Amino acid sequence: MTSSDDQTIKQMKLYTQMERVERALRARGLDTGPLRVEDLIDLDQLHYGGLDAVDHAIDALELTGAHKVLDVGSGLGGPARYLADRVGAKIHAVELQPDLNGLAQTLTQRCGLEDRIEHVCGDVLTLPLSPHDHDAIVSWLTVLHIPERARLFERLHTTLKPQGQLYFEDFYARQPLDPATQKTLAKDVFCPYLPDQDQYLADLGNAGFEHIVFEDMSSTWTAFVTERLAAFEANADAFMAEQDAATFDALHHFYTVMVGLFTAGQLGGVRIRASAAR
Repeated sequence: MTSSDDQTIKQMKLYTQMERVERALRARGLDTGPLRVEDLIDLDQLHYGGLDAVDHAIDALELTGAHKVLDVGSGLGGPARYLADRVGAKIHAVELQPDLNGLAQTLTQRCGLEDRIEHVCGDVLTLPLSPHDHDAIVSWLTVLHIPERARLFERLHTTLKPQGQLYFEDFYARQPLDPATQKTLAKDVFCPYLPDQDQYLADLGNAGFEHIVFEDMSSTWTAFVTERLAAFEANADAFMAEQDAATFDALHHFYTVMVGLFTAGQLGGVRIRASAAR
């Protein structure tokens, strides 16, 4: 993945029509002035499980205000803002897409959290990352976009402090991927490469990570995407009153694709925790 991929990733319809966030805030009378983190929860948590997933990471990593955290693929900044607001951690939020990063910065400023979160637009594979600088690394549904796993994991291992911790929520190949599934993942999810569990664990181990916990989330996430699509369709009228047809169609397409991928059984979901050996 390179910095030019911010255009290619727009094949993924979750990341198009991002003006939907500003439309929603305007419809709710929140287009100007200060915001609370809780005002944005249904808009800026683009991963599975919403705040429950971020709470799980906080608890698993035992994060506090004393920690410096690298958020890889920080998107609209929802998890970063929640982390900073709930525990007071210092967040280094890296996002490839300029439009998402710019909006994230604006929302963070409106939430009064700019002193806790540094938003950086760029590619985690090439951005300067200081050695032994972060207590923890978190990432929700971003690693799947990066096929250069050896390079990525080596860089992340280097920037962690001794015994620093890593927490990913990601996809993996639960079963061998047939050509049709590979094509859909590449085209609609911007996922050109997907390892199985053994390869994922080997890549992390080769980079120097240890105490790796691989928690399969496939059943939970299959239920999540199925319920998300059903709720989206059931609330179509309310959504359209706030948004437009193009935004509805884009999200409906993406949500439908994800249901198909998970229910077919080849795509799996995983929570990974590991520590950096020295």
